[in-house]
Amino acid sequence: MEKTITAKLNYLRITPRKTRFVADLIRGLSVNEAEARLTIGVRRPGDVLLKLLKSAVANAITNSKLDPGTLYIKEIRVDQAPKLVRYWPRARGSMGKIEKKASHITLVLGVSDKIKKTKFTIIPKPKKSKTAPEEKNHEHKSKEKTQKGDENREKLEKKEKMNAPKPKTGGGFFRKVFSRKSI
Repeated sequence: MEKTITAKLNYLRITPRKTRFVADLIRGLSVNEAEARLTIGVRRPGDVLLKLLKSAVANAITNSKLDPGTLYIKEIRVDQAPKLVRYWPRARGSMGKIEKKASHITLVLGVSDKIKKTKFTIIPKPKKSKTAPEEKNHEHKSKEKTQKGDENREKLEKKEKMNAPKPKTGGGFFRKVFSRKSI
C-alpha cells in the first residue's frame, strides 16, 4: 500500500478556473520541481499553492516521517466553493448579479521510488533583522523627523502665500465694465 499525504485548503477567494491553470502546471511533478515552478510563476494562485505544498511536505516530514526527496504530487484537485452573491444597481431600478467565486483545493502527495533521493531544500523567506544597533535607529528617526519637518514647513509657507490677499491693481475702464462682482 502506497503512503499518501493530504493537505486541503478551503474557501480560497480565487476563481477555480484561474487556480486550475496553475494546478495543471505542477500535476505529477516531484516536490522539488513543483516548488521551482511555483516560485518562478507570476500568477496569483501560485503563491497560495506553494504555501499549501510546503504545508503538505511539512505534514509528511513530521507526521509520517517520510523523506521529502521521494515525494511527488500524486493528485491535485480544484473544486468550486459556494459563491458569494452580491448585487449592483442597474438602470431602471433593476439589479445586476455579481458572483464572487471561491475554490477548494485538495493536494495529495505520494511516495515514489523512481525519484532520486535528492537533498530537499525549501527556500525560506528572508527574515527581517530585529537586532540593529540602537544608535543607528535613533539617528535614522531623527533624520526622518527633520526631513518631514522641513516638508511640512514648506507646505505651510505655500498655503500662506496662496491665502494672502492679493493687492488690487487699478483696472480702470475694463475692470468696471467686465467685473463679475459689483461693489
